[in-house]
Amino acid sequence: MTTPTHPTSAPRSTAQLASMALALGLALLIHTGAAQGQLQTSTGSPWTLGLVLDASAATRDIELGARQKGLQLGHSDLTAAGGLGRHLHAQITAVAATHEGRLEHGIEEAWVESRTLPWGLNLRGGRFASQISALNAQHPHSDDFSERPLMYRAFLGQHWTDDGLRLNLTLPTPVYWMIGLEAFRGRRLLEDTDLPSRGLGAHTLSTRLGGDLDRSNSWQLGLGLLHNRHMASPDEHHEGAAEESKDHAPHGARFTGRRTHWVDATWKWAPAGNNRNEQIRLTFELAQITDIAAQAPARLRHRAQTLSAVWRFHPNWEVGLRSDRLHAYAQHEGEWEARRLSELSAMLAWKPSHLQTLRLQWSRQSDLIGFESEPNNRLMLQYILSFGHHGAHAY
Repeated sequence: MTTPTHPTSAPRSTAQLASMALALGLALLIHTGAAQGQLQTSTGSPWTLGLVLDASAATRDIELGARQKGLQLGHSDLTAAGGLGRHLHAQITAVAATHEGRLEHGIEEAWVESRTLPWGLNLRGGRFASQISALNAQHPHSDDFSERPLMYRAFLGQHWTDDGLRLNLTLPTPVYWMIGLEAFRGRRLLEDTDLPSRGLGAHTLSTRLGGDLDRSNSWQLGLGLLHNRHMASPDEHHEGAAEESKDHAPHGARFTGRRTHWVDATWKWAPAGNNRNEQIRLTFELAQITDIAAQAPARLRHRAQTLSAVWRFHPNWEVGLRSDRLHAYAQHEGEWEARRLSELSAMLAWKPSHLQTLRLQWSRQSDLIGFESEPNNRLMLQYILSFGHHGAHAY
């Protein structure tokens, strides 16, 4: 579950029930009142509305986990998107989720982007998710697994959205090739609220290539670099992470540094390109953070990797397996100590339609060094229900 950064919280009970009742009411309005989720603005530009409800029940908490033990409301959002005349497109997304028994809500995205710039250029401004990696730009309820990989939970605070600008260039090459530059305030990447409120706090440079090998096979490769001016205090942030991580989910990155290097690669197979009945998806991601603190030895680096495989063996059924590893460092009593964690997850998902997902996921954490928890197993049942329109998924 991804929760908004520094959101507004309301006590459980009345406020939570009222919010959920409002969400359900909006869902019914969208589903029945707006044909295919489309509304019209005064200028005649089509606007769409969509609502996603994400609920889960887990047997226990896990280290760096976003979903807690018991029944929880996951990353649930209400999105409105459409044109602002011929040249601009806009989107706003409000998100709600439970955290420590309270309902948290906030504005996750609110952006405007160009539609008619020449030479393959696209400009976006506002609050949006960074495109530094394979998954971060998409909403968590679009993922193949109930929890994001360890590298996202540790390095990006689950789902990193921030306030800034993005400029993308799509090159006129035989294969898809995009180059992007983002500039953010950087405050929403960390839990620390005492950071400067103005100026550039983080920027990213990324590129993404992809294409078809033949009718049945396709691929995509991504490279990303994040330069972060705001780094968490190793005494207050990193050390406390080991003590607090199993009790609640963070709102910011748990391990940070000056530069983050990210690599992702995806291969997909579907017979004759028809992924409706059968498809195999393989994804590998690797991230490394250097300059983890001003006083840290230069040789110390945070590293994480994930490898996942998902097989759609029936139009309504998928099965998947994912392996995650995290190697990081935290300062304790003036010394830098290792933090190690391995996680193995398996899932089975039933999707009776593109608007519903029922997923059973098993996760096991092992090789824990520097964390308080012992090796453990967790079972989770997740249900996702969508109403109205929702955007296309990433590759």
